[in-house]
Amino acid sequence: MADIKPFRAVRPRNDLAEQIAALPYDVMDSAEAKEMVKGNQYSFLHIDRAEINFSETVDPHDIKVYEKAREVLDNMVEQGYFIQDAGESLYIYRQIMDGRVQTGLVCGSSIDDYANDVIKKHEFTRLDKEQDRIDHIKALNAQTGPIFLTYMDKPEVREIINNWTEEHHPVYQFTANDVEQICWVVNCSDTISKLVNLFEGIDHLYIADGHHRSSAAVQVGMEMRKDGKEGNFNHFLSVLFPSSDLKIWPYNRVVKDLNGYTTEEFLEKVQEKFAVAPAPSSPYEPESKYSFGMYLDNKWYKLTAKPEIIKADDPVKSLDVAILQDHLLDPLLNIKDPRTDERIDFIGGIRGVKELERRVGLDMKIAFSMYPTSIDEVIDIADINQVMPPKSTWFEPKLLSGLFINKLT
Repeated sequence: MADIKPFRAVRPRNDLAEQIAALPYDVMDSAEAKEMVKGNQYSFLHIDRAEINFSETVDPHDIKVYEKAREVLDNMVEQGYFIQDAGESLYIYRQIMDGRVQTGLVCGSSIDDYANDVIKKHEFTRLDKEQDRIDHIKALNAQTGPIFLTYMDKPEVREIINNWTEEHHPVYQFTANDVEQICWVVNCSDTISKLVNLFEGIDHLYIADGHHRSSAAVQVGMEMRKDGKEGNFNHFLSVLFPSSDLKIWPYNRVVKDLNGYTTEEFLEKVQEKFAVAPAPSSPYEPESKYSFGMYLDNKWYKLTAKPEIIKADDPVKSLDVAILQDHLLDPLLNIKDPRTDERIDFIGGIRGVKELERRVGLDMKIAFSMYPTSIDEVIDIADINQVMPPKSTWFEPKLLSGLFINKLT
Protein backbone atom coordinates (compact mmCIF):
# COMPACT_ATOMS: atom_id res chain seq x y z
CA MET A 1 0.00 0.00 0.00
CA ALA A 2 1.58 3.23 -1.14
CA ASP A 3 0.89 6.23 1.10
CA ILE A 4 0.86 9.48 -0.86
CA LYS A 5 -0.21 12.88 0.39
CA PRO A 6 -1.19 16.28 -1.03
CA PHE A 7 0.80 19.30 0.16
CA ARG A 8 0.89 23.08 -0.08
CA ALA A 9 3.57 23.60 -2.69
CA VAL A 10 5.76 26.65 -2.76
CA ARG A 11 6.04 27.24 -6.50
CA PRO A 12 6.99 29.96 -8.98
CA ARG A 13 4.72 32.82 -9.91
CA ASN A 14 3.15 31.80 -13.19
CA ASP A 15 5.05 34.31 -15.32
CA LEU A 16 8.44 33.35 -13.83
CA ALA A 17 8.24 29.55 -13.97
CA GLU A 18 10.29 29.25 -17.15
CA GLN A 19 13.08 31.44 -15.76
CA ILE A 20 13.11 29.80 -12.32
CA ALA A 21 12.91 26.12 -13.31
CA ALA A 22 16.32 24.49 -13.77
CA LEU A 23 17.88 21.14 -14.46
CA PRO A 24 18.61 19.11 -11.31
CA TYR A 25 21.78 19.98 -9.42
CA ASP A 26 23.50 16.64 -10.09
CA VAL A 27 23.59 16.72 -13.90
CA MET A 28 26.19 19.47 -14.10
CA ASP A 29 29.27 20.66 -12.24
CA SER A 30 29.73 24.05 -10.61
CA ALA A 31 31.37 25.63 -13.64
CA GLU A 32 28.56 24.46 -15.93
CA ALA A 33 25.94 25.71 -13.46
CA LYS A 34 27.60 29.12 -13.28
CA GLU A 35 27.52 29.35 -17.07
CA MET A 36 23.87 28.29 -17.21
CA VAL A 37 22.67 31.09 -14.93
CA LYS A 38 24.33 33.93 -16.81
CA GLY A 39 21.72 36.62 -17.44
CA ASN A 40 19.11 34.87 -15.28
CA GLN A 41 18.88 36.07 -11.69
CA TYR A 42 15.83 33.86 -11.10
CA SER A 43 17.40 30.47 -11.92
CA PHE A 44 16.83 27.86 -9.23
CA LEU A 45 20.48 26.89 -9.56
CA HIS A 46 21.21 29.89 -7.32
CA ILE A 47 19.49 27.77 -4.63
CA ASP A 48 20.23 24.22 -5.75
CA ARG A 49 23.93 24.87 -6.43
CA ALA A 50 24.45 27.89 -4.23
CA GLU A 51 28.24 27.72 -4.55
CA ILE A 52 27.80 29.55 -7.87
CA ASN A 53 27.06 32.67 -5.82
CA PHE A 54 30.69 32.62 -4.60
CA SER A 55 34.13 32.50 -6.17
CA GLU A 56 35.57 29.16 -7.26
CA THR A 57 37.76 29.10 -4.14
CA VAL A 58 34.78 28.38 -1.87
CA ASP A 59 34.12 24.74 -1.02
CA PRO A 60 30.65 23.77 -2.38
CA HIS A 61 29.99 22.06 0.97
CA ASP A 62 30.95 25.01 3.15
CA ILE A 63 28.21 25.90 5.64
CA LYS A 64 27.95 29.39 4.15
CA VAL A 65 26.94 27.85 0.81
CA TYR A 66 23.90 26.20 2.37
CA GLU A 67 23.12 29.39 4.31
CA LYS A 68 23.26 31.31 1.04
CA ALA A 69 20.79 28.89 -0.54
CA ARG A 70 18.33 29.64 2.29
CA GLU A 71 18.92 33.37 1.93
CA VAL A 72 18.21 33.31 -1.81
CA LEU A 73 15.05 31.25 -1.36
CA ASP A 74 13.75 33.48 1.42
CA ASN A 75 14.44 36.59 -0.66
CA MET A 76 12.63 35.16 -3.67
CA VAL A 77 9.62 34.31 -1.51
CA GLU A 78 9.67 37.79 0.01
CA GLN A 79 9.81 39.37 -3.44
CA GLY A 80 6.79 37.35 -4.51
CA TYR A 81 8.69 35.30 -7.08
CA PHE A 82 7.40 32.19 -5.32
CA ILE A 83 3.88 31.67 -4.03
CA GLN A 84 2.39 29.02 -1.76
CA ASP A 85 -0.95 27.41 -2.46
CA ALA A 86 -3.62 28.11 0.13
CA GLY A 87 -4.76 24.52 0.43
CA GLU A 88 -3.18 21.10 0.11
CA SER A 89 -3.11 19.96 -3.50
CA LEU A 90 -1.72 17.33 -5.78
CA TYR A 91 -0.05 18.44 -9.01
CA ILE A 92 0.33 16.99 -12.48
CA TYR A 93 3.66 17.32 -14.27
CA ARG A 94 3.76 16.42 -17.97
CA GLN A 95 6.87 16.42 -20.15
CA ILE A 96 6.90 15.99 -23.92
CA MET A 97 10.21 15.15 -25.57
CA ASP A 98 10.58 14.21 -29.23
CA GLY A 99 6.84 13.48 -29.32
CA ARG A 100 7.00 11.10 -26.33
CA VAL A 101 4.80 12.02 -23.35
CA GLN A 102 5.36 11.18 -19.70
CA THR A 103 2.81 12.39 -17.15
CA GLY A 104 3.47 12.23 -13.42
CA LEU A 105 1.64 12.98 -10.21
CA VAL A 106 3.46 15.38 -7.86
CA CYS A 107 2.84 14.52 -4.22
CA GLY A 108 4.42 13.64 -0.90
CA SER A 109 5.61 10.03 -0.57
CA SER A 110 5.89 8.42 2.83
CA ILE A 111 9.26 8.15 4.58
CA ASP A 112 7.82 5.05 6.29
CA ASP A 113 7.13 3.48 2.89
CA TYR A 114 10.79 4.09 2.11
CA ALA A 115 11.91 2.52 5.40
CA ASN A 116 9.52 -0.43 5.06
CA ASP A 117 10.48 -1.17 1.44
CA VAL A 118 7.14 -0.24 -0.07
CA ILE A 119 9.31 2.20 -2.01
CA LYS A 120 11.89 0.01 -3.74
CA LYS A 121 15.49 1.01 -4.44
CA HIS A 122 17.96 -0.36 -6.98
CA GLU A 123 21.16 1.59 -6.23
CA PHE A 124 23.66 1.98 -3.43
CA THR A 125 24.22 5.54 -2.23
CA ARG A 126 27.35 7.41 -1.23
CA LEU A 127 27.50 9.01 2.21
CA ASP A 128 29.14 12.22 0.97
CA LYS A 129 26.38 12.80 -1.59
CA GLU A 130 23.69 12.01 0.99
CA GLN A 131 25.25 14.45 3.45
CA ASP A 132 25.24 17.23 0.87
CA ARG A 133 21.47 16.92 0.38
CA ILE A 134 20.87 16.46 4.12
CA ASP A 135 22.65 19.75 4.77
CA HIS A 136 20.73 21.41 1.93
CA ILE A 137 17.32 20.23 3.20
CA LYS A 138 18.10 21.28 6.76
CA ALA A 139 19.37 24.71 5.75
CA LEU A 140 16.31 25.43 3.60
CA ASN A 141 13.83 23.64 5.88
CA ALA A 142 12.47 22.33 2.60
CA GLN A 143 12.77 19.61 -0.01
CA THR A 144 13.50 21.20 -3.37
CA GLY A 145 14.49 18.36 -5.69
CA PRO A 146 11.62 16.03 -6.66
CA ILE A 147 12.30 12.29 -6.48
CA PHE A 148 11.52 10.48 -9.73
CA LEU A 149 9.36 7.44 -8.82
CA THR A 150 7.56 4.94 -11.02
CA TYR A 151 4.80 2.39 -10.56
CA MET A 152 3.18 -0.37 -12.57
CA ASP A 153 0.50 1.16 -14.76
CA LYS A 154 -2.92 1.58 -13.19
CA PRO A 155 -5.56 2.59 -15.78
CA GLU A 156 -7.83 4.23 -13.20
CA VAL A 157 -5.06 6.64 -12.20
CA ARG A 158 -4.29 7.49 -15.80
CA GLU A 159 -7.97 8.13 -16.53
CA ILE A 160 -8.36 10.59 -13.65
CA ILE A 161 -5.17 12.44 -14.57
CA ASN A 162 -6.07 12.62 -18.26
CA ASN A 163 -9.56 13.87 -17.47
CA TRP A 164 -8.16 16.61 -15.25
CA THR A 165 -5.68 17.78 -17.88
CA GLU A 166 -8.42 17.89 -20.51
CA GLU A 167 -10.84 19.87 -18.34
CA HIS A 168 -8.47 22.37 -16.67
CA HIS A 169 -5.96 24.91 -17.83
CA PRO A 170 -2.31 24.34 -16.87
CA VAL A 171 -0.62 26.78 -14.51
CA TYR A 172 2.69 26.41 -16.35
CA GLN A 173 3.45 25.64 -19.98
CA PHE A 174 6.84 26.34 -21.49
CA THR A 175 9.72 24.66 -23.27
CA ALA A 176 13.08 24.13 -21.57
CA ASN A 177 16.00 22.09 -22.88
CA ASP A 178 13.89 21.09 -25.91
CA VAL A 179 11.29 19.53 -23.61
CA GLU A 180 7.76 20.87 -23.23
CA GLN A 181 6.94 21.29 -19.53
CA ILE A 182 3.25 21.46 -18.50
CA CYS A 183 1.86 21.54 -14.96
CA TRP A 184 -1.62 21.53 -13.42
CA VAL A 185 -2.84 22.07 -9.86
CA VAL A 186 -5.29 19.42 -8.62
CA ASN A 187 -7.18 21.22 -5.87
CA CYS A 188 -10.46 19.27 -5.85
CA SER A 189 -10.77 17.34 -2.58
CA ASP A 190 -12.83 14.57 -4.22
CA THR A 191 -10.27 14.04 -6.98
CA ILE A 192 -7.43 14.11 -4.46
CA SER A 193 -9.16 11.48 -2.32
CA LYS A 194 -9.73 9.23 -5.32
CA LEU A 195 -6.06 9.37 -6.31
CA VAL A 196 -4.82 8.84 -2.76
CA ASN A 197 -7.12 5.83 -2.40
CA LEU A 198 -6.04 4.35 -5.72
CA PHE A 199 -2.39 4.48 -4.68
CA GLU A 200 -3.28 2.63 -1.49
CA GLY A 201 -4.01 -0.29 -3.82
CA ILE A 202 -0.54 -0.16 -5.38
CA ASP A 203 1.93 -2.52 -3.73
CA HIS A 204 5.17 -0.77 -4.58
CA LEU A 205 6.68 2.44 -5.88
CA TYR A 206 10.15 2.31 -7.43
CA ILE A 207 12.88 4.94 -7.36
CA ALA A 208 13.83 5.64 -10.95
CA ASP A 209 16.13 8.57 -10.21
CA GLY A 210 17.00 10.34 -6.97
CA HIS A 211 18.36 7.71 -4.56
CA HIS A 212 20.56 10.22 -2.73
CA ARG A 213 17.82 12.86 -2.46
CA SER A 214 15.27 10.36 -1.18
CA SER A 215 17.65 8.88 1.38
CA ALA A 216 18.54 12.37 2.59
CA ALA A 217 14.88 13.39 2.87
CA VAL A 218 14.09 10.26 4.85
CA GLN A 219 17.00 10.77 7.24
CA VAL A 220 16.01 14.39 7.90
CA GLY A 221 12.38 13.37 8.37
CA MET A 222 13.20 10.62 10.83
CA GLU A 223 15.42 12.98 12.82
CA MET A 224 12.72 15.66 12.97
CA ARG A 225 10.16 13.06 14.04
CA LYS A 226 12.48 11.84 16.79
CA ASP A 227 12.86 15.42 18.00
CA GLY A 228 9.07 15.69 18.33
CA LYS A 229 8.65 18.34 15.66
CA GLU A 230 5.52 18.78 13.58
CA GLY A 231 5.30 19.45 9.86
CA ASN A 232 5.45 17.90 6.38
CA PHE A 233 8.68 15.96 6.86
CA ASN A 234 6.88 12.60 7.07
CA HIS A 235 6.52 12.70 3.29
CA PHE A 236 9.10 13.69 0.68
CA LEU A 237 8.63 15.57 -2.57
CA SER A 238 8.16 13.13 -5.45
CA VAL A 239 6.72 12.72 -8.93
CA LEU A 240 5.08 9.39 -9.73
CA PHE A 241 5.08 8.16 -13.34
CA PRO A 242 3.51 5.00 -14.77
CA SER A 243 6.29 2.70 -15.93
CA SER A 244 5.08 2.52 -19.53
CA ASP A 245 5.62 6.29 -19.92
CA LEU A 246 9.33 6.07 -19.21
CA LYS A 247 12.36 5.72 -21.45
CA ILE A 248 15.77 4.67 -20.21
CA TRP A 249 18.76 5.76 -22.22
CA PRO A 250 22.09 3.92 -22.27
CA TYR A 251 24.81 4.94 -19.84
CA ASN A 252 28.03 4.74 -21.84
CA ARG A 253 31.58 4.33 -20.56
CA VAL A 254 34.98 5.83 -21.39
CA VAL A 255 38.32 4.72 -19.90
CA LYS A 256 41.65 6.56 -19.81
CA ASP A 257 44.03 3.72 -20.76
CA LEU A 258 44.36 0.06 -21.71
CA ASN A 259 45.94 -0.96 -18.38
CA GLY A 260 49.32 -1.56 -20.01
CA TYR A 261 48.11 -3.60 -22.98
CA THR A 262 48.92 -2.74 -26.56
CA THR A 263 45.89 -2.48 -28.84
CA GLU A 264 46.66 -5.89 -30.37
CA GLU A 265 47.09 -7.54 -26.96
CA PHE A 266 43.90 -5.97 -25.68
CA LEU A 267 41.80 -7.08 -28.67
CA GLU A 268 43.15 -10.61 -28.27
CA LYS A 269 42.15 -10.66 -24.59
CA VAL A 270 38.67 -9.26 -25.34
CA GLN A 271 38.03 -12.11 -27.80
CA GLU A 272 38.24 -14.64 -24.98
CA LYS A 273 34.83 -13.53 -23.70
CA PHE A 274 33.33 -11.57 -26.61
CA ALA A 275 32.96 -12.06 -30.33
CA VAL A 276 34.67 -9.07 -31.93
CA ALA A 277 33.78 -7.75 -35.38
CA PRO A 278 33.95 -4.46 -37.27
CA ALA A 279 30.91 -2.37 -36.31
CA PRO A 280 28.15 -2.20 -38.94
CA SER A 281 28.02 1.57 -38.57
CA SER A 282 30.24 4.37 -37.38
CA PRO A 283 29.63 5.53 -34.71
CA TYR A 284 27.92 2.40 -33.44
CA GLU A 285 24.96 2.06 -31.08
CA PRO A 286 24.14 -1.52 -30.02
CA GLU A 287 20.82 -2.72 -31.39
CA SER A 288 20.18 -5.57 -28.95
CA LYS A 289 20.94 -6.88 -25.48
CA TYR A 290 24.33 -8.55 -24.94
CA SER A 291 25.98 -6.44 -27.65
CA PHE A 292 28.35 -3.51 -27.12
CA GLY A 293 30.09 -0.88 -29.17
CA MET A 294 33.80 -0.33 -28.61
CA TYR A 295 35.72 2.65 -29.98
CA LEU A 296 39.48 2.24 -30.01
CA ASP A 297 42.17 3.82 -32.19
CA ASN A 298 39.58 5.60 -34.33
CA LYS A 299 37.75 2.35 -35.11
CA TRP A 300 34.35 1.08 -33.99
CA TYR A 301 33.94 -2.59 -33.11
CA LYS A 302 30.86 -4.63 -32.25
CA LEU A 303 31.31 -6.88 -29.22
CA THR A 304 28.86 -9.72 -28.60
CA ALA A 305 28.96 -11.55 -25.28
CA LYS A 306 29.70 -15.25 -25.70
CA PRO A 307 26.91 -17.55 -24.40
CA GLU A 308 29.04 -18.98 -21.61
CA ILE A 309 29.34 -15.62 -19.81
CA ILE A 310 25.61 -14.82 -19.95
CA LYS A 311 23.85 -15.81 -16.72
CA ALA A 312 20.27 -15.43 -17.93
CA ASP A 313 18.84 -16.75 -14.65
CA ASP A 314 20.51 -13.97 -12.62
CA PRO A 315 18.69 -10.61 -13.04
CA VAL A 316 21.76 -8.62 -11.96
CA LYS A 317 24.60 -10.57 -13.58
CA SER A 318 22.68 -10.74 -16.87
CA LEU A 319 22.54 -6.95 -17.20
CA ASP A 320 24.71 -5.62 -20.00
CA VAL A 321 26.42 -3.20 -17.61
CA ALA A 322 27.28 -6.14 -15.33
CA ILE A 323 28.59 -8.28 -18.19
CA LEU A 324 30.87 -5.49 -19.37
CA GLN A 325 32.06 -4.80 -15.83
CA ASP A 326 32.62 -8.44 -14.82
CA HIS A 327 34.23 -9.67 -18.03
CA LEU A 328 36.09 -6.67 -19.44
CA LEU A 329 36.34 -3.55 -17.30
CA ASP A 330 37.43 -5.42 -14.17
CA PRO A 331 39.63 -8.28 -15.43
CA LEU A 332 41.22 -6.47 -18.38
CA LEU A 333 41.20 -2.77 -17.51
CA ASN A 334 41.45 -3.20 -13.72
CA ILE A 335 38.37 -1.06 -13.02
CA LYS A 336 37.46 -2.71 -9.71
CA ASP A 337 35.01 -0.12 -8.37
CA PRO A 338 33.50 2.05 -11.11
CA ARG A 339 31.94 4.33 -8.50
CA THR A 340 35.33 5.54 -7.27
CA ASP A 341 37.91 4.73 -9.96
CA GLU A 342 39.13 7.98 -11.56
CA ARG A 343 40.18 6.20 -14.78
CA ILE A 344 36.56 5.68 -15.87
CA ASP A 345 33.85 8.18 -16.72
CA PHE A 346 30.20 7.80 -17.68
CA ILE A 347 28.27 9.57 -20.41
CA GLY A 348 24.48 9.62 -20.58
CA GLY A 349 23.06 8.36 -23.83
CA ILE A 350 21.23 11.63 -24.41
CA ARG A 351 24.61 13.10 -25.46
CA GLY A 352 24.93 10.59 -28.29
CA VAL A 353 27.75 8.26 -29.25
CA LYS A 354 29.62 11.05 -31.06
CA GLU A 355 30.39 12.33 -27.58
CA LEU A 356 32.31 9.10 -26.98
CA GLU A 357 34.49 9.82 -30.00
CA ARG A 358 35.05 13.37 -28.75
CA ARG A 359 36.13 12.18 -25.30
CA VAL A 360 38.51 9.59 -26.74
CA GLY A 361 40.01 12.33 -28.86
CA LEU A 362 40.28 14.60 -25.83
CA ASP A 363 41.27 12.73 -22.68
CA MET A 364 40.33 9.04 -22.94
CA LYS A 365 41.72 5.97 -24.72
CA ILE A 366 38.71 3.71 -25.23
CA ALA A 367 34.90 4.01 -25.17
CA PHE A 368 31.99 1.60 -24.88
CA SER A 369 28.47 2.26 -26.14
CA MET A 370 25.75 0.33 -24.32
CA TYR A 371 22.31 -1.07 -25.02
CA PRO A 372 19.91 0.55 -22.52
CA THR A 373 18.67 -1.20 -19.42
CA SER A 374 14.90 -1.73 -19.56
CA ILE A 375 12.39 -0.48 -16.98
CA ASP A 376 11.29 -4.10 -16.50
CA GLU A 377 14.85 -5.03 -15.51
CA VAL A 378 14.93 -2.16 -13.00
CA ILE A 379 11.65 -3.30 -11.42
CA ASP A 380 12.60 -7.00 -11.40
CA ILE A 381 15.87 -6.28 -9.58
CA ALA A 382 14.23 -3.92 -7.09
CA ASP A 383 11.54 -6.52 -6.38
CA ILE A 384 14.13 -9.05 -5.20
CA ASN A 385 15.86 -6.36 -3.11
CA GLN A 386 19.03 -6.41 -5.22
CA VAL A 387 20.98 -3.43 -6.50
CA MET A 388 22.14 -2.65 -10.00
CA PRO A 389 25.76 -1.92 -10.90
CA PRO A 390 26.67 1.77 -10.77
CA LYS A 391 25.51 3.95 -13.68
CA SER A 392 23.07 1.39 -15.07
CA THR A 393 20.30 3.81 -16.05
CA TRP A 394 19.93 7.29 -17.50
CA PHE A 395 16.38 8.62 -17.46
CA GLU A 396 15.46 11.44 -19.80
CA PRO A 397 13.88 13.96 -19.74
CA LYS A 398 15.05 15.11 -16.33
CA LEU A 399 12.56 16.57 -13.87
CA LEU A 400 13.17 20.27 -13.45
CA SER A 401 13.84 21.63 -9.98
CA GLY A 402 12.19 24.76 -8.63
CA LEU A 403 8.67 24.10 -9.89
CA PHE A 404 7.55 22.53 -6.60
CA ILE A 405 9.00 22.95 -3.10
CA ASN A 406 7.84 21.13 0.00
CA LYS A 407 8.35 23.23 3.16
CA LEU A 408 8.97 20.98 6.15
CA THR A 409 7.59 23.19 8.93
